[in-house]
Amino acid sequence: MDIIKTGIGITRTFKNVNRFREILSVFARHGFDELILKTKLHLVIPNFVIPKSRVKQLLEEESEFDFWRSLGFRIRKSFEELGPSFIKVGQLLATREDIFDPAFIAQLKLLQSKAAAIPFDVAKRSIESEVGKSIDEIFNYIEEEPIGVASIGCVYKAELKNGQKVVVKVRRPDIRKNILNDFEIITYIVSRLEKASDEIKYLGVSKAISDFFKSIQLEMNFLIEANNNEKIAKNIQKFDKDNIFVIPKVYREFSSQKILVMDYIEGIPFNEITNVEVEVELKQNLEKAVRMFLRTMLTDGFFHADLHGGNFFKMEDNKIGLIDFGLVGTLNKKNRTNLIAILYALLTNNYENLVFEFLDVAEYEVIPDYEILVKDIRESLMPYIGLSVQEIDATALTHSIVSTLSKHEIYLPREWFVIFRALMTLDGTGKALKIDLNIFEVIDSELKEVVEDLISKEALMEEAAWLGRDVIGSLRVIPRHLKWMMKELSKRSYTLDVQLKDTNNEINLLMRSVYFMSLIVLTATFFASGIYVVGQTPVRSFNDIATLSYICWGLASLTFIRATMILKIR
Repeated sequence: MDIIKTGIGITRTFKNVNRFREILSVFARHGFDELILKTKLHLVIPNFVIPKSRVKQLLEEESEFDFWRSLGFRIRKSFEELGPSFIKVGQLLATREDIFDPAFIAQLKLLQSKAAAIPFDVAKRSIESEVGKSIDEIFNYIEEEPIGVASIGCVYKAELKNGQKVVVKVRRPDIRKNILNDFEIITYIVSRLEKASDEIKYLGVSKAISDFFKSIQLEMNFLIEANNNEKIAKNIQKFDKDNIFVIPKVYREFSSQKILVMDYIEGIPFNEITNVEVEVELKQNLEKAVRMFLRTMLTDGFFHADLHGGNFFKMEDNKIGLIDFGLVGTLNKKNRTNLIAILYALLTNNYENLVFEFLDVAEYEVIPDYEILVKDIRESLMPYIGLSVQEIDATALTHSIVSTLSKHEIYLPREWFVIFRALMTLDGTGKALKIDLNIFEVIDSELKEVVEDLISKEALMEEAAWLGRDVIGSLRVIPRHLKWMMKELSKRSYTLDVQLKDTNNEINLLMRSVYFMSLIVLTATFFASGIYVVGQTPVRSFNDIATLSYICWGLASLTFIRATMILKIR
């Protein structure tokens, strides 16, 4: 009977018990058996036998032992064996330099998706089912071998009936269900780990994984990627006067949540351009591209969040192609203002303002010691002062900042780290191509125009209009709700009777003190109002003083007399 009850409990927690058994077995074989015993995860599955650890064999594969490197190595091996969902999680964790050691990150960055290609007949059926037409009615041809294989889907090269070369992105069958099942198991395991170890809880892994699965659910809907594609293209077009960027057109009539058809971008990915002399025009275009990226980020708050060398293409005439819009970043106006202030503080070495801005956007439970934090931030940035852009390692600079914040238990939200990672990637692309891309000078020059836009007359009038709308809306709603509340109270005959023994005198004294202070403030207000009415007008006699001033001073006298009477009450 106990086994039956346990089995029912497991199925309520997980939809795939066999998958949970497989995951525990893989982790145990890769040296996490003691952790499984400590968290009692093995007791969740009846009669589960923990397999023998292969940790000694795994450690022999390593050239040298280091705790974080060893941990990352074993997790990488586990994730590779467990497949797409875990590989995606590992790739996410590899971007979190703010919470993990560099040696751990270096191991996870070696994770590559080893997913098998979708059989072409399966992809063909999916395309025809979604579009409602046969393959021959849509394309002149479609290549059966995919040009790209990822955990979510495969990409095929094809040609439309009008002769336009396109790529066809096909989502894997059942990928959504499989990822959601794995997510339930991963969330459960992490929650047990956090209960067993305060150090793991301190890292905030559960929040990072939760954010990841929210984003990956959006990534699995190709219509959202199509919307991102078109919105970014529209935003860039406002600044791309020289038509530097080439963004693929989406063919909506052939696209759905599971299928995405867009122009084929023909060019060389930037991460494949090595040991070549980069043309002057390409250097200029890359710098312009960085400027446009910053402008769209700071003015629209909507930007490509997966910038890396594989998503940038060098095209004919040194134009720059951009693909893969599944992951985007968003910033509201307040956060954009904070970002501008943070970048400006970095440029001017204003550590006090930098700390204030970080505290305004970061997450923390205990308010840190401000002076110590400023001192630590100053010390972490000192090695970079005076260096040229080519001498500055943007990745090390960012890691120095986030590690200092982490030391004080201050954490930047994921969207902020996405921004800094994008800036680091752009900086790294320039260095890889041996381009003297002065990203700090670019930021400095762009900030001036962005700040002018933020405080322009039109922007301030727009803010005032929305503020006025909110105030008027509140003034309309509040009286209605007060009226409804009073009706409810009177209808139900609610009464409030508070009796505090031996505290009546203290409460009365406190109430009189508050009342007295209120009357003094009101007295000062009336008196100042009378002076304000007089203003700059020359006063030669009492007749030169406006009647309204006398009224204000009379009210000030009455309220002051009332205040003195309060003091006499015992």
